[in-house]
Amino acid sequence: MAAITIDDVAARAGVSIKTVSRVLNREPHVRPATRDRVLAAVDLLNYRPNASARALAGSRSYLVGLFFDNPSPGYNSQIEQGAMSACRDAGYFLLVEQLPETGAALRERVAALLSAVRMDGVILTPPLCDRTELLDALAGEGVPCVRIAPTIDLGRSPFVYMDDRRAAYEMTVHLQGLGHRDIAFITGPADHRAAANRREGFEQAMRDAGLPVRPERVRQGAFSFLSGWECAEQLLDSADRPTAIFAGNDDMALGVMAVANRLHIDIPGTLSLAGFDDSPGAQVVWPQLTTVRQPVAQMAQVAAALLTGAPPDRDAARGRQLDFEIVVRQSSAVRGG
Repeated sequence: MAAITIDDVAARAGVSIKTVSRVLNREPHVRPATRDRVLAAVDLLNYRPNASARALAGSRSYLVGLFFDNPSPGYNSQIEQGAMSACRDAGYFLLVEQLPETGAALRERVAALLSAVRMDGVILTPPLCDRTELLDALAGEGVPCVRIAPTIDLGRSPFVYMDDRRAAYEMTVHLQGLGHRDIAFITGPADHRAAANRREGFEQAMRDAGLPVRPERVRQGAFSFLSGWECAEQLLDSADRPTAIFAGNDDMALGVMAVANRLHIDIPGTLSLAGFDDSPGAQVVWPQLTTVRQPVAQMAQVAAALLTGAPPDRDAARGRQLDFEIVVRQSSAVRGG
């Protein structure tokens, strides 16, 4: 059976090939009735446009890049799922690249990547979203980007974010509401501004409650399971233990849980524990993890949609804020309860 072509779709819908192309490319100024007729023909004929042919026929490659340098597999997985979902809906493909370099090495890596692969746009996740050298490299090549949770040069590109500071504040208030006064915090990498925002939210909530922020109760992590484990050993392997620990992401919280299990510290009877992200791992451990549900996949989905949408949609919003949610599960309880 011969493959279905764009000519077949045009004939079925009673329009020109150019009109079919405009509909498939999500271009504006197509009458809704015409668009519906073309899409109905596409579904009826089960037509699948060839990405290479589409790229040759126009100025787009139908390829979006997703650049990351985050050690959390749960976070990265959700980012990829959200971005892929939006790209799939728009008929685009997603190219995922880890960029651990900084400075001149990062500029050279990006230049080589962009010379090898033509991309219609790039999604930048923390901390890459705040790397000036990366932003300059993309601007120099004329490649648009949408950033997730940036903190600098906000006017340079559209971005999607949530209020990390407020979310950490509210989680700390939740733990205080359970009667906890001696609360430790494990922060993320120093080059992640989101990590600093979460620490600031924690410390502000402690100050507002009239509680001291003891330096030994704030530990430096790296958004990884191992770093959470190491910080937990420092916090828990002594008689002077906090009654609650708030980790700056779920991976570190799971590291804390592992150490608590090793030391036979009951969660939540003796120690309440909270994380941040609501990664898949937060729900499969026992006790299930109290955490901040960050709309990670949704942020990536919105970012990809801003890149793959018709030109008027790309500049529709410079900054789009999404909501978070405090998810209370079994790892936190009333102190002594």
